[in-house]
Amino acid sequence: MRGRWRNWAGNQRTRPVRTVHARDTGEVADTVRTAALTGLRVTALGSGHSFTGIGVPDGVALRPPSDPAGIRVDGELVHVPAGVPLRVLNRRLWQHGRALPNLGDIEQQTVAGAVATGTHGTGAGFQGIAAAIRGLELVAGDGTVHRVTGGPLLDAARVGLGALGVLTELTLATVPAFHLHAVESARPLAEVLEGLDDLAAGHDHVEFYWFPHTEVAALKVNDRAAEGDGPRRGRAVAWVGDELLGNAGFGLVCRAGALVPPLVPRLNAVLADRMAAAEYVGRSYEVFCSPRRVRFLEMEYAVPRAALPEAFAGLCAAAERHARDVTFPVEVRVLGGDDAWLSTAHGRDTAYLAVHVRSGRPHEAYFGAVESVMTALDGRPHWGKLHTRTAAQLRPLYPRFDDFVEIRDRLDPEGRFRNPYLDRVLGVPCASPT
Repeated sequence: MRGRWRNWAGNQRTRPVRTVHARDTGEVADTVRTAALTGLRVTALGSGHSFTGIGVPDGVALRPPSDPAGIRVDGELVHVPAGVPLRVLNRRLWQHGRALPNLGDIEQQTVAGAVATGTHGTGAGFQGIAAAIRGLELVAGDGTVHRVTGGPLLDAARVGLGALGVLTELTLATVPAFHLHAVESARPLAEVLEGLDDLAAGHDHVEFYWFPHTEVAALKVNDRAAEGDGPRRGRAVAWVGDELLGNAGFGLVCRAGALVPPLVPRLNAVLADRMAAAEYVGRSYEVFCSPRRVRFLEMEYAVPRAALPEAFAGLCAAAERHARDVTFPVEVRVLGGDDAWLSTAHGRDTAYLAVHVRSGRPHEAYFGAVESVMTALDGRPHWGKLHTRTAAQLRPLYPRFDDFVEIRDRLDPEGRFRNPYLDRVLGVPCASPT
């Protein structure tokens, strides 16, 4: 009997033909070659935190090497097996006095899954995780192993969507381990919007959450600091903030909003006040990342930084029409541009706007209205979050899109790593059977 696979949110499910846990690059290559002999496709599995079908296996589900013993710190670089979760890598780096310069807001993803989908974090003077890649090892569609330290293949594979092959190891640049001074506060939305450029210029990492139908923003500002430069966040306080208010309490509010929609504006105002009242200093990864136990669906778009005011105004109008019972906040972040070919921040300073609904709740009208706003502003969808874009619509947004597809066709001409999502966003490999 085939084992079942589902993603974290529960909106993607399948039964792969078989699942292989590879211990090293040789076993990955053998698995790919065996799949070719039997005409099966191969999908490298991550932690299932994508909401799209990017990681849905429809043939062989392959777990790449993930033994933490394979993590090797070499000066400013770290070599890490592709299947190691970020939460493991973060702690191992800390033991060596090192850290990744930027992270997203969760750390459950595998390293390969995070970079393949363009996980980014926030900070106008910083870039996404994939920008730290200095080398990688990849198994192509015929089972050959490519060890890459530069050139076009590295630029393509840093955000490779799983379409170029199976990543088995990555080499990332690190920085000396650092603490962050976090200040979280509830502010008038208009004040945050008006002052966001100054905030982003004056602080390392800035983001805010806006709960629909309120005039309140939950602002989060993180700056590098020495360990003793502010109050520590004790375990009890962290539990209250992350688990009691951030997860258990939030789950209750979501259920209450679904049962009594007219209460949503009042509930959202209370949530904004409660989630944004803290100040503490902690290890970088502890401040960047928070647990997420209430399951949700998400769509996120990256727009040119200058388009943020127009994008946010359009999003607010869409939320007013279509999110009357939504208790999940909108998340807004900013990031510096980079040069990875399919990075959503490729070639431009970027603003990210993300919308969420609780898993199992209707989302199509809300997400669709927001997507219309973002696409009119040259928005690029996050590869791992829900959207409806196709290859024809995405090609004009990425100057190196056709170069990426050419490398994909060369490394995987038979479509060994295809799945329906990749066919939609990249097109079908030129030599693949239909």
